[in-house]
Amino acid sequence: MTTAAHMAESASDMKLREDFALWSHTYDGSPNPMLALEERYLARILPPLDDRDVLDVGCGTGRWLKRLAISPVRSLTGVDFSPEMLARAAEKLDPKVVLALGDASSLPIEGSSADVVLASFLASYVWDLDAFAAELRRVGRPDSRIYLSDVHPHTARACNWRRAFRSNHQHVELTTRERSIRQVTSAFKSAGFVTTWQLELPFEGPELETFRQAGKLEAFYAAAGRPAIYVLELQPARCRTETVAPQEPLRLTSIAGAQVALGGGTAIQASIEVSGTRCASIRSHPQTHTLSHCARSLRLDGYLLLPGLINAHDHLEFGLYPNLGRGPYANCAAWAHDIQQHETALIARHQSIPRDVRLWWGGIRSLLCGVTTVCHHNPLHPELLSDDFPVRVITNFGWAHSPTLDAELDAKFRKTPADVPFVMHAGEGVDDSSARELFELDQRGLLGDRTILVHGLALDAAGVALLNSRGTALVWCPSSNRFLFGRTHQRATITSFRRLLLGSDSPLTAMGTLLDEVRIAYRELGVSAADLYEMLFARAAHAFRLSDGEGGLRPNGTVDLIAVRDCGLSPAETLASLTMSDVEMVMVRGRVQLASDEVLRRLPAGMSAGLEPLEIDSSLRWIRARLARLFREAERVLGPEIKLGGKRVRHVCTAWL
Repeated sequence: MTTAAHMAESASDMKLREDFALWSHTYDGSPNPMLALEERYLARILPPLDDRDVLDVGCGTGRWLKRLAISPVRSLTGVDFSPEMLARAAEKLDPKVVLALGDASSLPIEGSSADVVLASFLASYVWDLDAFAAELRRVGRPDSRIYLSDVHPHTARACNWRRAFRSNHQHVELTTRERSIRQVTSAFKSAGFVTTWQLELPFEGPELETFRQAGKLEAFYAAAGRPAIYVLELQPARCRTETVAPQEPLRLTSIAGAQVALGGGTAIQASIEVSGTRCASIRSHPQTHTLSHCARSLRLDGYLLLPGLINAHDHLEFGLYPNLGRGPYANCAAWAHDIQQHETALIARHQSIPRDVRLWWGGIRSLLCGVTTVCHHNPLHPELLSDDFPVRVITNFGWAHSPTLDAELDAKFRKTPADVPFVMHAGEGVDDSSARELFELDQRGLLGDRTILVHGLALDAAGVALLNSRGTALVWCPSSNRFLFGRTHQRATITSFRRLLLGSDSPLTAMGTLLDEVRIAYRELGVSAADLYEMLFARAAHAFRLSDGEGGLRPNGTVDLIAVRDCGLSPAETLASLTMSDVEMVMVRGRVQLASDEVLRRLPAGMSAGLEPLEIDSSLRWIRARLARLFREAERVLGPEIKLGGKRVRHVCTAWL
């Protein structure tokens, strides 16, 4: 740097420090629509912060530090170059939050010490962007994530925005460096980062009220349709996992044009870049962008992409069975005794179908309703672990059937490693013996935060309180409860569980698929759409300790997703209203496993190879399965009328289409 340039930088820094000293007195008192917009979206893409070291560079008065302090982080550190801003932060933050005076390009932070780094609305104030990027690379760990946000440069130029504030009736304009998003991402690429999230976000309804109160509605409408801010997630390039199998060339490389769910309440139009089985990046589509096209890109305009559903309880080999039993019963043992007495011939007939065929039908039942991950509560036969099985089956858990029907329950629990989930039926009934099971399990030391109980219908208020105190999860299967016992949990009980999941159970006792359970919970029992969204995604992934990106759409996660028509509702409301006929595409590990006719037409050339037509009730779906053998083996035993989860299925000859 020349002497003149260095002097200019020093003068600029000095003026900026003086301005921020003035601004510190009013910063927290002025509603800022850009900060509100950033908080709403950035909060949705931040990773879980449990036991992570978080660094906020340019923390100012501690806006983000205060918000993140409620998370179970290992440490929180804020750095800012303004002593006055830090003084304001110290007044409102817990003393455990470390605050340090320092420059963004020379941080007073040890190398490789941060897991998550925030730099909110900072890049425009940094003189040497390359040095700043290199410094964040130094302080971040190899798997760290960096989050940058700032005013969108294109819109700032088009609308003639200036960074300014008022102090003692004086208008103070701040000195900034205008840089394009490409310049920012290029600087970080040179420092060894890749961009995994790129969101370019316009003002929306929540910001409108802030503009109205400030008497600046004209500014809101001047920016209408333009991105007001950008938010980036960056990761060190070497931490990205790409699993591209050379023998599988026909995978999509991108999905563009659809709305992408960021959570139950928000979706944005974005493109998902796919690398093998994983999501490489997610980028929003502002007006300033021209979407790229390539031979292996799928356009899904008019669709909403949701994470693949997680079914917390099923018995896959029973997919072809009808309901068995003549309830209601007092407990599950009474049901088991009844069907063994009266349904032996039917059971034997179904059991004569090869096991792998029965398991495949169970996997197809899951696939048809958008399930991509399932907990199969039975032995893990090799067929379930093959790469071509329709859905992914959870493998890392221990299990027993139930306290009543499994004499080895305690031994199985002790044999399962302490950090691995353990699943069992419990409290499956309405009598006193079912109610006592939970307390007996607790006395035997079998309840904890890794325990996942199924059903728990006999739980009263004391049982719910015990389960919550132990951190134990419960899987709820409402239609199965009703078939067996004539009732299920009521809304008051449902809302009192802290870790409630949703499962379909098998057609032996359930009415259909996981989406039928969703309908009962939402339409009949009043469970909120937001709660259902958590049950089927994040909460289920956490309970089963899934670590491959299941339960969300995020960079570096596996591409497990479903596509449904965008009807203008929130992702949670859309999910709560879904039926099987609404699910038009399912991807598992980056591969299209199911497609409607419309999606099939949109697939790039060669991508439909291996998809075969299946009629389910009145809907036609193309699924990746060898249907000829599956139908042949099933019809040999059951005849031509095949029902899957109570719904008629038919093998459609392609010559008819």
